Amino acid sequence: MSLWGAVMGHANIVLHGAGWLEGGLCASFEKFVLDVEMLQMMAEFLRPIEVNEATLGLDAIREVEPGGHFFGAAHTLERYETAFYAPLVSDWRNYETWEEGGSLTATERAHTIYKRVLAEFEPPPLDPAIKDELEDFVARRKREGGVKAA
Repeated sequence: MSLWGAVMGHANIVLHGAGWLEGGLCASFEKFVLDVEMLQMMAEFLRPIEVNEATLGLDAIREVEPGGHFFGAAHTLERYETAFYAPLVSDWRNYETWEEGGSLTATERAHTIYKRVLAEFEPPPLDPAIKDELEDFVARRKREGGVKAA
């Protein structure tokens, strides 16, 4: 949540250490997924509210009689599946349903997500000449030395 201060302060550039632990001395895939969730929620929270004829739903208000409900209104049905933020990790089920589903903690859910993302990863297309050049560069830099591995 330390990022929230920068966001609320209207920072233009933020170098965020998603996944960092111990001030960047180590990292965690699970923490990375949790940080991505926090960033998504902040972005969603800060998304400007669209106000126009369609979003105000005045037709729906006219359609629903006093004492009625909006769940069956065309306006609601058109927007129901996309109107709400869908979290990456957070589990919004009630306690009993969460417990029946295995009582997974946020860290356990993040672990499952990062494993799935890595398993499904497909590298973006890269020109073979550029790939060869990058591999040559890395090999040359390794030959030239640097800090010896422990």
